[in-house]
Amino acid sequence: MAYEVYIDDMLLPLPPQKIPIKYPGQNKSTTLINGEEINLIRPSGLAEITIDVVIPQMNYPSAVWDGSIDDAEDFLDHLHDLKESGDSFEFIVIRDGPGRNDFFDTNIDVTLEDYKISDDVKEGLDLVVSLTMKEYKSYGTKIMNFVIVEDQPVPAAEEPEPEREGSPPAAETYTVQKGDCLWNIAKKKLGNGSRWQEIYNLNRDKISNPNLIQPGWVLTMPA
Repeated sequence: MAYEVYIDDMLLPLPPQKIPIKYPGQNKSTTLINGEEINLIRPSGLAEITIDVVIPQMNYPSAVWDGSIDDAEDFLDHLHDLKESGDSFEFIVIRDGPGRNDFFDTNIDVTLEDYKISDDVKEGLDLVVSLTMKEYKSYGTKIMNFVIVEDQPVPAAEEPEPEREGSPPAAETYTVQKGDCLWNIAKKKLGNGSRWQEIYNLNRDKISNPNLIQPGWVLTMPA
């Protein structure tokens, strides 16, 4: 299988021998009041990538130079700029299988956490750089705009309009029955026979003699 590994826009001339990508767990164990231990599941942490990059100082047939970097010094300058800027960049791994079969690729936005330059006797004159990168996820703060409104005079409270008087409720009436007199009507309807005079005063248009009322008359009753 052939690998192409990009750090930012730089194609590594030689792919690393190992490309470990770690997704740290953030689960947390806790003990309940009954002594039972449970595991609180949480999303995984940001991916961590640590690779050893070999930048050849000699012409190797297996090395690929595409013009993105010129030499070891150019590579180190680019790493320095990435570290100092703090900007995120892409870490890309392209995998090609036998017969040019496509395999899954890796493309992660990362930041350069650390890098270490080593002289390895086993590598001869070649430059060995250990890189530690961490996944980057963009985030942003929400901007809130506040508009300052100058004090406005408070309008005087409007006085409530007086309630309009509605039509007076219809007066209660009573139809005189055989054997009725004003006193027993007042007793029966008003609870007090002595209020017969009120009934009489309301019905003077019908009653000329309070001692003489006729069955069938409809009398207006006081409230």
